[in-house]
This record gives sequence, C-alpha cells and structure tokens, in this order.
Amino acid sequence: MPATLESVAAAAGVSRATASRVLTGSPRVSESARERVLAAARELSYVPNAAARSLVTRRSDTVAFVVCEPEEKFFSDPFFSTVLKGAHHVLAAHSLQIVFVVVSTDEDRDRLERFAAGGHVDAAMFVSLHGSEDMPTRLDALGVPVVMAGRSLHPGAASLPVVDVDNAQGAVVATRRLLERGCRRVATISGPTDMAGAIDRLDGWRRALAEAGRTPADEDVAEGDYTVEGGHRAMQRLLDLSPPVDGVFVANDLMAAGALRAVADRGLAVPDDVAVAGFDDIPIAQATQPPLTTVHQPIEDLGRTMAQSLVASMGGERAPLHVRLHTHLVVRASA
Repeated sequence: MPATLESVAAAAGVSRATASRVLTGSPRVSESARERVLAAARELSYVPNAAARSLVTRRSDTVAFVVCEPEEKFFSDPFFSTVLKGAHHVLAAHSLQIVFVVVSTDEDRDRLERFAAGGHVDAAMFVSLHGSEDMPTRLDALGVPVVMAGRSLHPGAASLPVVDVDNAQGAVVATRRLLERGCRRVATISGPTDMAGAIDRLDGWRRALAEAGRTPADEDVAEGDYTVEGGHRAMQRLLDLSPPVDGVFVANDLMAAGALRAVADRGLAVPDDVAVAGFDDIPIAQATQPPLTTVHQPIEDLGRTMAQSLVASMGGERAPLHVRLHTHLVVRASA
C-alpha cells in the first residue's frame, strides 16, 4: 500500500498535523520535527495527494502558458518554445507545473475561462496577443494573476503586468545598419499590425529613416505574418518596386528567411544587390544563406522574467507593471 500522511507521522513520532505542516512547507514547526518528517517521507517513498493538498491550499500549483495563435504556428516558430523553456526553469524550481493552452477561437477562450474559474490554474502567461484579445482581462477579473509578453492593444489590459523588449530601438539599430551600408532605398516587412510589437518595430524603422533625413513611403511597407512564406510573399512585392529596393528590415527572422529565398529566386545577391536584417536571433539566423544580420532579443530571459512575475504575484507580492529587456544587433553576412 502507498504510504499515507498518517504512516509518515507515526514513523517520525509526530502528530498528523505536524507532518502535514512540514510537507506543505509551513515554517511553524521545529527543525528537529522537520528533519524527522522529511526523513520518514523519504524512507517510506511518500507521495503527497495532490487533490487533497489542493483542497487545503486552494491552489492547483499549475500555471497556464497561453499562446494566442493556431496550434500549427506554435510548433513552427521556435520563439514560443524558447519562451516556454525560460518559464519552465523558474516554475519548476518552485514546484509548479505548466499547462499549454492554444487560444485562437471563441470556443478556446470560453474553455480557458471555465478551466480557470474552476480553480485549475493559479496564474497565466500570455504570448502573441493580437489587437482585441481579451483573455488576460477575463482571467484577471477572476482573480487569476496574469502577465503578458508584450503589451496588449486591448484598452482593458493597460493595468496588467507586461514583460517586453525594446522593439522600437531594435528596429532603429537594424535600419541604421542598412543605411550605413549605403542602401539607397530601405523598405521593411512588418509583422501583423494588430500586434503591439510589430507596430513598435515599424515605428522604429520609420524613426531611423527620419533621423537620416529620409521620408518613409507607404509603398515601402509590406505586411507579413511572422512566417517564412509570409516573408517570401512580402519580399516579392518589394522587389517589384521601382526604383529597386536595396535594403530591407524584416520584423522577424522567419520572415527574413523567406525574404532571402525570394531574393535568390530573382537571381539577386545578398547583400550586394539587397541587404537584409531581421529581428529575434533564433537559430535559423545562423543557418540561412548568407547568415542573417539580426536584432538579438533575450527570448529565454523573457520567459524567465514572466515566470518570476507570476511567482511574485502568487506569493502576494506586487509584480512590476512593465519590465523592458534590452536588445542588440548581431552582425553577420546579410547586411
């Protein structure tokens, strides 16, 4: 038979209540009793009853990792798994589990809200928020601590914790690199313009051109969807412009990989005919031909910092409202 709390208490020579306090982490026990209970638990291979513990603590010890994209996009973009890796390091150290949730339909949203209202998650982190997404505010209204990767464009989410990178400044630095190379017409492939990070990167591109005394043109902006194919399609449109584009800042590395393929399809050379700079510095940036000059953002640190924010909130502390992480340019052969 599996060991019970009663058998652990008997082996340690303490009451059931004392054994329970030790095994739930309460400080209200003597060091001698703590050592005896922990030794007995190890000897008997005691495994706590999670359901019973949840009834006492009113916690599930589970954090939801919510990606507001279709499932196939999560598995095709290493950005998400890298954020998840960073979050897992922190949450595992606090004996917290992660449940992965995809939210892309109204049914998904209602299901997550019911799941959270039922006490099955203690907190939630949101990644890849699009314009009117209201799930962070819906969970916050239930009393569930939340944190967002990048600010939300939903007006009700303005007071919720955010961990972000300096998207605008990263875009400025990448665009300046193209201008310093002598590029005469610098265009951009933006991310979806219903996402705050994509808007900030587009603003950074515009700011860098304005600082150089150039007027950003609407036709020099091709909107993409943060996928390789989306970058390929957007680059094809830019390559049809006249006079020709000879520099392109791309708002993420997956789209930049597609853009490089589009340039090669036209028989043009990178960077001699068209210089390309990306954003993210995911592993694909080193594997493209040529290797991609890109803005490095600390993606794993993003996940760690989000998890730390949630751990603080779950412990009753006030999480920072807005944490901004730094970026830097990694120069390779594409620009």
